Formats: sequence, C-alpha cells, structure tokens
Amino acid sequence: MSSSRSLVTSTPRGLPIARMRRVFESAQVERRLSKLLASGNEREYEALKNTWQRMLERGPERFAVKPAGVPDMAPLYDQLPNFGEVLDDVKRHVALAQDSQDTLEVTPMLLLGPPGVGKTHFARQIAELLGTGMTLVPMSSMTAGWLLSGSSSQWKGAKPGKVFEALVDGEYANPVIVVDEIDKASADAQYDPLGALYSLLEHDTAQHFIDEFAEVPIDASQVIWVTTANDERSIPEPILNRMNVYEIAPPSHEAARRIAEHLYRGILSEHDWGLRFDPEPASDVLDALAALAPREMRRALVTAFGNARLDGRYRIEADDLPRPGNGKGRMGFLQ
Repeated sequence: MSSSRSLVTSTPRGLPIARMRRVFESAQVERRLSKLLASGNEREYEALKNTWQRMLERGPERFAVKPAGVPDMAPLYDQLPNFGEVLDDVKRHVALAQDSQDTLEVTPMLLLGPPGVGKTHFARQIAELLGTGMTLVPMSSMTAGWLLSGSSSQWKGAKPGKVFEALVDGEYANPVIVVDEIDKASADAQYDPLGALYSLLEHDTAQHFIDEFAEVPIDASQVIWVTTANDERSIPEPILNRMNVYEIAPPSHEAARRIAEHLYRGILSEHDWGLRFDPEPASDVLDALAALAPREMRRALVTAFGNARLDGRYRIEADDLPRPGNGKGRMGFLQ
C-alpha cells in the first residue's frame, strides 16, 4: 500500500526528514466517493463525503522522519534521569535506521510508573527530538471506545478516530501517539476501548488499518506508540506482549534536583520577565522542589516566581514555594 520518496530537509535537532510516505491510496478514496455521489445519499452522509474530499485535497503523502545519524541525546539523559533505559531503546532504533533506506521505526513502549513521574513529558520530548508530530489520547477521559478507531458513519455525530486524524490531518507518517493512562480505559460491553490496539501495535496489520468512519485502509505501521499506565494488571496480556514495558521509578533526590534545575531555566527562557531573575536557583530551593513529583515542580516554580515579585524580588526563596499539606500555606495547591 505504502511507498516513499526522498525529500531532504531537517528538524530542529538535526534529524533530517528525508522521505515522503504514502499513508493511503487515493484511488480507493476516489472509488468510495464516486459510489456515494452516485447513490444520491450524499446529504445523509455529508460528514463522510467531506472527509473523503479532504483526503483527496490533502493528498496521500506525509513526511517520514529519516535519521542521518544518532543525535546528541545527552541533554535528554540529564533532563530525564529516570528514563535512561527508555532513551537507550530509542537510541538503538535511531542507530538501526541511520544507514539504511528505512524510515525510523520504534517498538511500541509502555511506561509504567506512579502518577507525576514525567511519563507524558517524556513522550513530548521524544516527539521534539525526532522532529515529528504528537497526539495525546487520554484514556481516563474516554467516553467511547471508538476514540482511537472512529465510529461508524451510520451513527449520529460519528467522526474519524485519533489515529486517522493524526495521519490524514497531520503532517507526518510516523507521528508519536501517546495513549495516556491505558490502564484507566473503562471496558464497555458493546465496545472494547483497547480493541483497536490489537491491530495497531502489530506492524503488518497496522499497514492496513481501517478507521470505522472513513472505511478506507490507512498505513499506521510507522506510528511511534508510547503508552503510559500506573498499574499493568488491568491491561490485557496480548496488549502487553506487543510492547516493550519499562518501569519508571520516581527520580532520586539528586536526579530530582537536576530536573528542577532544568525546569527553572526553562521557565525563565520562556518569559521576558525571566531575564530579570537569578539565572540559577538557590540550593535550598532545589532541595524543596526535589521533594515534589516532576509534574508538580513547574506549578510550584510559577507560584514561587509570583510570590517573589509580590515581595519585590527577582530571586525566589524556599518560602516562596507552595507548602504541601493542608493548603494553608501561601498560594498552596498540594493537597
């Protein structure tokens, strides 16, 4: 189904996007559209008609990341010290693709660990490293099993799923798709919310994935899958067997200090007011931040910056940070 051709450009971190890849066959879409128009039911299936027309207007080819070499990943190892094993795996896949005609393929991965250790942040960093797009699918808020695979066009309010949208409406043939909190997917008697993953996580079957709304095969075999979970016990064994599973432990105290230091610098660089603050945080501030989960550090820092300015300072102190516990501290939020 798919084909590719060369196109030389580059991503911000130096991984060139050197190939184009076809993610669907235009002829199949044209046949479906012609049949619908001939049937006289186009008003009844207006959304489906518009979807097929949009596919033809956009065309079937998308960028595919093609690494020319292994990038410098030292900053990521430093920023994400508790993800070293996962980063090693990503580096191996990049090394395999660098001297071949293949586009980058990464074995689906499950990041297993307690809330707040940075699993979703890691996925965003990988998408940035590879220079590809990212789609977040939060399973904990899923209200229907068709979020991944789309719903039948015969249903009221039906629309394509997230995989279709990422590949057809996006720019890349190998985007990062994050299935967040996969263990929170609520089973439905009529529809298994994880059912689509049985084929999507297998390279061969993913090449001909059919979204239930669009009804034409799309090539999802190049998608880079990152799933996250707090507890693997509710994940079906056949799904687990399709992924590399990594247990992500909370960072050590020293590692947490490094994470906090990177966040501090990152926040300063994102804001004009950051030019006025001390370029490095005080040691006692880092110690206080290290007691928090990585997810909470950014919010705590923003609160501290605001408290410092209320006191007329461009230097944050440990007392500026919100206090954990009963919420009686200054601007506290850590209940």
